[in-house]
Amino acid sequence: MLDLDLNARIKAVRASYADIAAVSDLPRLDREIAELEEQAVAPNLWDDPEAAQKVTSGLSHRQARVKRLRGVESRLDDLDVLLELALEMEDEESAAEAEAELASLESLVQDLEVQTMLSGEYDERSAVVTIRSGAGGDDATDFAEMLLRMYLRWAEHRGYSTKMMDTSYAEGAGIKSATFEVDAPYAFGTLSVEAGTHRLARISPFGSADKRQTSFAGVEVIPLLEEATEVEIPETDIRVDVYRSSGPGGQSVNTTDSAVRLTHIPTGIVVSMQNEKSQIQNRAAAMRVLQTRLLLLQREEEAAKKKELAGSITASWGDQIRSYFLYGQQLVKDLRTGHESSQPDAVFDGDLDGFIAAGIRWRSLSKDD
Repeated sequence: MLDLDLNARIKAVRASYADIAAVSDLPRLDREIAELEEQAVAPNLWDDPEAAQKVTSGLSHRQARVKRLRGVESRLDDLDVLLELALEMEDEESAAEAEAELASLESLVQDLEVQTMLSGEYDERSAVVTIRSGAGGDDATDFAEMLLRMYLRWAEHRGYSTKMMDTSYAEGAGIKSATFEVDAPYAFGTLSVEAGTHRLARISPFGSADKRQTSFAGVEVIPLLEEATEVEIPETDIRVDVYRSSGPGGQSVNTTDSAVRLTHIPTGIVVSMQNEKSQIQNRAAAMRVLQTRLLLLQREEEAAKKKELAGSITASWGDQIRSYFLYGQQLVKDLRTGHESSQPDAVFDGDLDGFIAAGIRWRSLSKDD
């Protein structure tokens, strides 16, 4: 007799999915998709490239979310059929398949549940992630490259599209900095909890004394805005430098001065782009990122001023968010949520979902306090 009772778990998944579908408001998403589809086929759509990008991006993101939501419902119905077949035929192979499918759906619904907590103004947008090495010499630049690979692997596991925008290689190991785009619905809201200072403690592979080395890297996450028209930047406030794109070891990967570095003189913000084919494209991409950073800086200053006027400034836990221990104990621990993993190799290979979900829940609870 085949012992397979998954009814309670299936019922729990269905209940969670029903709540998620209600919060997501599928009828509203369907209406928005219909409106955007109508705009997308307009003959003059690309007369305004920025507006066209906004339409096509909004359409693809909503279509992807609806497909994901309705896919869960369809898979739950198929699971009922598979489970019924396994019990009727006492088929152990079908039973194992049903259990595996249920586990997959539980994980997916948990992911969707976390996504419902993302209600910020820019949360549904794609993300631009910048990683910079900090204190620690070669260990820090190597650590920055480890983090770059970690986030790219995380995106790859989830089927998200990524695009490198700029990379500055270190003279020794690793990278000084790297900027890349993650094009997926809610990429910014999801990855924004990764922003902050990351710390690595390990026996340095670059020293000869076998001593423990601590190094740091910073992660910045901003939303990808199709246009940042709220921020006007006078040409006199920008210094533009052009140079040749380069790869590891300083080898030239471009024979023209197509890379662009923009420096916003009043704030000191620097944005570099070298991965587009032309100087014009790199400058446009760099300007869009600069505008976004200035817009967010403006919002942060306004929010800080409001808190100051209200007399409600509270102490922060600081920028350091996570520690990675690769000596003695093998451990990755988030300092805000307490979430940890004893498998740092898996984390560096992109197994970040647990940390990200815990971070989103922590932030949601912090807002409610």
